Amino acid sequence: MIGRLVLFGATGDLTARYLLPALAALRSAGHLGDRTQLTCASREDWDDGQYREWAAAQLGRHGGHLPAGARDAVAASVRYLRADVTDPADVAAAIAGDGPVAVYLALPPAVFPRAVTCLHQAGLPAGSRIVLEKPFGEDLAGARELNRLLGRLVPEQAVFRVDHFLAMTTVQNVLGSRLANRMLEPIWNSTHIAEVEIVWDETLALEGRAGYYDRVGALKDMVQNHLLQLLCLVAMEPPITLGERDLRDRKVDVLRSVRTLTEDDVVRRTRRARYLPGRIGDLDIPGYTEEEGVSPRRRTETFAEVELELESWRWAGTTFRLRSGKALGRDRKEVAVRFRSVPHLPFGHSGEALPNVLRFHLEPEGLTLDLTGIGAHAHQLTALSLTARMEPPGLPAYGRLLLDVLHGDPALSIRGDEAEEAWRVLEPVLSGWAAGLVPLEEYPAGSAGPPPRRR
Repeated sequence: MIGRLVLFGATGDLTARYLLPALAALRSAGHLGDRTQLTCASREDWDDGQYREWAAAQLGRHGGHLPAGARDAVAASVRYLRADVTDPADVAAAIAGDGPVAVYLALPPAVFPRAVTCLHQAGLPAGSRIVLEKPFGEDLAGARELNRLLGRLVPEQAVFRVDHFLAMTTVQNVLGSRLANRMLEPIWNSTHIAEVEIVWDETLALEGRAGYYDRVGALKDMVQNHLLQLLCLVAMEPPITLGERDLRDRKVDVLRSVRTLTEDDVVRRTRRARYLPGRIGDLDIPGYTEEEGVSPRRRTETFAEVELELESWRWAGTTFRLRSGKALGRDRKEVAVRFRSVPHLPFGHSGEALPNVLRFHLEPEGLTLDLTGIGAHAHQLTALSLTARMEPPGLPAYGRLLLDVLHGDPALSIRGDEAEEAWRVLEPVLSGWAAGLVPLEEYPAGSAGPPPRRR
């Protein structure tokens, strides 16, 4: 286990909301001790005391459910450095020390190439690891170049392109439900499944993240990485093991099987939109272009939807719809597997059998199976729903990922060829949207999104 962690971007939203609480959770569970060295680096001209005060406040705000002793221990153990990740001398000072180091780049993707170059110039100790947040690059060419730079720095096994969705309990349960239940795997194919909808709709608006989000948008922020990862777990062939090679090989197979979208497909099978002023609960929400730090000229989307088809024996004929939107009227975060209707009903005119739907709820975590059954009157059909709630995970998703990094297990990180294939899938969408083939629709904040398209 690596005993040193250097975190660049240590005053950002990702660190405050997720990484510091994840470290406290690891401390509370006994995975981190006093000998673990934590160096936090950012551009703010602070000293150790100022950063520790800030870290303690963020841990109280975002990790208040964790034991106070663990939060205090993490905040007190931090060493802070003012550093520019694009300055080789600053980078060398941050990673200086004995033995291998895990370097976490909690930074915007545009900074990755320069940061990796500086790490190469500084010279990482043997056995070190590097962690990069999504999205990995900004397009296919950028991902290929970044992979080339990383290959000069460390072996592929030491590169952790993390996506915390893969460590969520319910996401892991997609594989568990498929592969550990005899009744599901035989019908997990296009003969029985008509459509899979992978959705991350949230009531959350921009929340001060314009500096990052306005340069990325919903397609790159959510669909290109998180939702495509969920697609891989839903559609992959059963791996021999859940080891990093077997699991990641099968995920790459899924991405390679996605049919390349034509310009006509982009027009018919993709949508983009952004929110107008509206109301969510008791809050008045300004329109996206009125948010501080947003440039209307970028025409950044806050809603993205893409329909994909897989050219494989198992999935030919099934539609995979990936959708994500901000500032919507309700949170809906799930994988919905819609089965085909039964071929015949012997109940006369006693009602309609709705298609069975298996829903993997991502937040809050749970599982629901929608069925059709008999109601109070004989032969009268009625809707039934079976629901299961998951036990709270032992570690938060980022805690699991950080532990994998420290132990050197890349199974839940994204391999280089996988990152490139994900961009390959969406390159036609990016090009088509840039060319204006798909209009930028609008929807009021607090609504269900843009009006449904007539099919």
